[in-house]
Amino acid sequence: MPIYEYACGTCGHTFERKQRFSDEPVSECPECGAQVRRVLHPAGIIFKGSGWYITDSRKSNGSSSTSDSESTSSAKETSAAAD
Repeated sequence: MPIYEYACGTCGHTFERKQRFSDEPVSECPECGAQVRRVLHPAGIIFKGSGWYITDSRKSNGSSSTSDSESTSSAKETSAAAD
């Protein structure tokens, strides 16, 4: 069962509840009885490997001059950022 975090806009109290997906969300603060909202947190993403570049997932269009100029400019940007 997931744990959801709620925050009260009136008193600022934050609390967590373990709920099923099918359960109704909590609607009132246990401290003051005011309406609460569910706090959403972004999921963390970790990219592992040798690197992620725009050219890694791009489909080849048959023109090698375009991909050569893009990889050259990417390499220049990377070396300039490292300095």
